[in-house]
Amino acid sequence: MKNWIPTPKVEGTASRQAHCDLPEGTYEREFGKEGFFGPTSHLYHAHPPTGWSSWEGEHRPRAFDLTLLKGLENLPWAAASVVTNAHMKLRFWKTEGAMKHLVTNADGDELLFVHSGEGDLFCDFGHLAFSEGDYIMLPRGSCWRVECKGKAQFLLIEATGDSYRLPDKGMLGGHAIFDPAMLDTPKIDAAFKAQQGEMPWSVVIKRHGRFSTVSYRYNPLDAVGWHGDNLPVKINWRDIRPVMSHRYHLPPSVHTTFVAGRFVVCSFVPRPIESDPGALKVPFYHSNNDFDEIIFYHLGEFFSRDNIHPGMVTLHPCGFSHGPHPKALKNSQTKPKTMTDEVAVMIDTRDAVEVSAQAQGVEWQDYVNSWKEKA
Repeated sequence: MKNWIPTPKVEGTASRQAHCDLPEGTYEREFGKEGFFGPTSHLYHAHPPTGWSSWEGEHRPRAFDLTLLKGLENLPWAAASVVTNAHMKLRFWKTEGAMKHLVTNADGDELLFVHSGEGDLFCDFGHLAFSEGDYIMLPRGSCWRVECKGKAQFLLIEATGDSYRLPDKGMLGGHAIFDPAMLDTPKIDAAFKAQQGEMPWSVVIKRHGRFSTVSYRYNPLDAVGWHGDNLPVKINWRDIRPVMSHRYHLPPSVHTTFVAGRFVVCSFVPRPIESDPGALKVPFYHSNNDFDEIIFYHLGEFFSRDNIHPGMVTLHPCGFSHGPHPKALKNSQTKPKTMTDEVAVMIDTRDAVEVSAQAQGVEWQDYVNSWKEKA
């Protein structure tokens, strides 16, 4: 238990309720710790907190268009790196057809998000069919491969030296957001048995960024049964039922899907927009001072961003305010919607991330200027 310094105070003109009934002509900014779980203050500004006129230096809002990455890779370990730190590795994998090798990640649990395509995944525990929008969590040490029906694209999120868990849902109860019964598990079915046999296979093991290859005279995916609770699971974003309030804009943390020790993975899926006249209709400005925010845009129109399309990634490191794009804020006030239609994957990391050379090669350099205050 952290013994925070408790000093709840009010100064000047402020709203009594966060994210609601803002004083006229003001812009609210949340200034917090521990993501959205620690002590928090709300400041009311006369200008948008992101209304800068210029920006110099590398520490800035950044955007990357992963659709511009070239080439298809048969092995996931050859996938393009996007951002990394000691506890999380984010890659974008474009592939086609069937993998020629099995793979094992000895560095941590692997989370696959299927951005496009469909096919079959075979692993130690059996067979899982996959399609667009699926999350597939593969425990550290799993042996696996995919057979894609044509081309496919995957977001790969490695929990380096760590494991994925489900979030604590608190007063919502264990069946909120998605019931764990919705998690699909591999089957030892006809498709799994059909790929077994006495043909040679090799397994490419990744450990500390280096690779070792183990060869067999048979397919090592030859299980005839299993029991236990350390195994791959799958869920599609369409099976996520988001928490929402018609009177209060909830923080991104309520959309958490998976948790690791030093980062969380959240899913933004379509939901009704707040209908209460006094409630904010777009994400509030916030200074999330302990986390870097990474968002991968999967489908739809991203109501808090402008000039962003599916297949892009934005990075908002800690240390400055972020929130709705100026155009999105204006549209929420002049042309309000009743429903969002976006699907996005957010990763909040406690540790600063480094941008890879591959991501820098597809960076939208003018992203920071798209936030500028208009003269």
